[in-house]
Order: sequence, then C-alpha cells, then structure tokens
Amino acid sequence: METTGIHHATIISSDAQRTVDFYTRTLGMRLVKQTVNFNQPDTHHLYFGDSEATPGTLLSCFVWPDSRRGNEGIGGTHHVALTTRDRDTQLRWKRWLTDNGVRVWGPYDRVYFTSIYFNDPDGLILEIATRGPGFTLDESPDALGSELKYPPYEAMAGGRDEEAIELETWADPVPAIDPEMALQQIHHVTAIGTSAEKTERFFRDVVGLRTVKRTVNFDNPSAPHLYFGRESGEPGTIVTYFAYQHGEFRPFRMGTGVTHHLALRVDDQEELVRWKKHLEQHGVESSEIRDRKYYKGIYLHDPDGQILELATEGPGFLVDEDQEALGTALQLPDYLEDRRDEIESALGSLSIPGD
Repeated sequence: METTGIHHATIISSDAQRTVDFYTRTLGMRLVKQTVNFNQPDTHHLYFGDSEATPGTLLSCFVWPDSRRGNEGIGGTHHVALTTRDRDTQLRWKRWLTDNGVRVWGPYDRVYFTSIYFNDPDGLILEIATRGPGFTLDESPDALGSELKYPPYEAMAGGRDEEAIELETWADPVPAIDPEMALQQIHHVTAIGTSAEKTERFFRDVVGLRTVKRTVNFDNPSAPHLYFGRESGEPGTIVTYFAYQHGEFRPFRMGTGVTHHLALRVDDQEELVRWKKHLEQHGVESSEIRDRKYYKGIYLHDPDGQILELATEGPGFLVDEDQEALGTALQLPDYLEDRRDEIESALGSLSIPGD
C-alpha cells in the first residue's frame, strides 16, 4: 500500500475575504473553489491551487471567524512549504513579499533545498522552498535515509551569518508575480511528534512512505528531523517530522493560524476500501469513507494525534464548474441546495481577482 503524494493541506483562518486577498493577490494562487465545510455549512471552505485545481497544489481553508488562535505543537503541523523553481525565483519572492508588507526570514540553506519563511494574516507559518538540489546530494538513491546526516555548522542556528541572510534579496523591485515565480505545488508539510522511531514505523509500515533523510532540526539540533517521501523524495510527496519528548515542546492547539489536517493521495474509492482494511490490520482506526464531492476520503491520526486524510484523485473540481469559472461562485453539495439562500445570506459574497 502506497500513497502517491500530497493531495492537499487544510488550514484555518478567521476572515474569508482577507484570506482570499492574501493567497490570490499576494501569493498568486488561484481560488479554485468556494464551498462550505460539509460538517459546518455556515462556514466557508475555500480551495486555492493552480489554474486546473490539480491535487498536490491545493491549500484548502476552513474559515472559523469565532475561533481562538491555535498554536503549533506536538500532535499537529508546524508549517506548510510551497515550491518555487530555484534560488533566483525565491529571492524574487522575498523582495515581492517584503515590498508588499510581509516580514520574511531567510533564505536559509537547508542543504537539500533553500527556504524562506513568513506568516499568513492569521499567523500560519509558510515556507517557500526550492526544488533542489534534492536528497541525493549526500546519499545515493538506494541508500537514502540509511544514516544520520548532520547539517554543516554554517547552516545551523548559531553558525550561520544572520545579518547577511537578512540582507540578501533580489536587487530590483519585483513589479508582479511572473510565471517563473509561480508556486508549483506543496513542497512538504512539517509536523511535530514525540518519537522518531514510532513516527518512522507509522509512515513506513502503515502509510507506505520511504525514509528519505535522517537529520536534525537546523534551528534546534537536539531534535531529530525525519523526512518521508516517495522514491528520491520528490517535492509534493514529502512529510517531515520534528521529534520532541513531552515537556520539551508545547502540545498542539487547534484554532486559527494552524493546519487542520494533511491529505495524502490515493487513486480511487476502491483503493480507499483497501486502505481501510490495511489500516485495520495495523491497528489504526479510520473513519468511514466520506464524500467530499470533489474527492472521497477517510480520516485517521498519526501516533501523536495529528489528523491525516487519504483522499482520492477524483472526480475533481470540474464536476460543478468549467475550468474558466473555477472559484467564481459558491458551490454546495446537493443535500444543501435547498438551504442555498440561507447559507449565502450568512456567508456573504467574496471579492475575487477579476471581479
């Protein structure tokens, strides 16, 4: 049993319009679906992605206006990383974001890629990571993850030149997000657990991902940092974990500004049925198969409680809108259509690029 990559990551925000503005106008993503949380239909569920709403490019967002602020911690996600082509496009992103009032940290050398970090309007930690040089930089493809690789001193907290990093950016103003800068897909999602060994067994034996790198947290080298993925750890397939013992890091708290869950891709509903049997054989509880209109999914938890979803590739986001019209109007599941007037009145309308 193998998952085929990341399907989507679902985040939580407090303001629908502000979220649309940030992810479309500041990050250049497309709003590909306006719908509602199927379990809480008085709240928005928004999807952002590429122009075709391709699984793997998708950030979805629950809008919880009255929720308290969440926090990263054990049993939840630390940050979501998006992919850009290379160091040049990454530096253009730094200049673009900074000139648009977004505080940016980095670029930091993570050996296998380079990273900049910033926060969305609700405080969610976002990263823009380069595609390479990749995990085979210091291990052969067949030996990935076979030994612990320590970062070079100059890439770690305390050893790097923070002043030079702060000053490094693209020399000229960036007037717009150009096609070369486009955020191509989710690069990886990083979560926090308590046991590197337990987490590795779960992702290897249960989820079917390969350990592609064993290293330490470059910003806190006392904490192990494991990378799981497919094949050679291609961007779009990678889940990473910091490991902290209980008491060394705060527990995760659900709320705005954090990630609600991470979804991994499987082929179809028949595959989901097989996955449910596979999970049961490994003593992992999972939900019934749930119809999310654009895909079907089952939900489970990692060993520390983080919510994971296995989601099918299809039927996709074109089942109720043409590609040109994606994200332009509120879409509801059939069982909520008779409540459309009530729901639209409660949610209000959104202004989207092109209006």
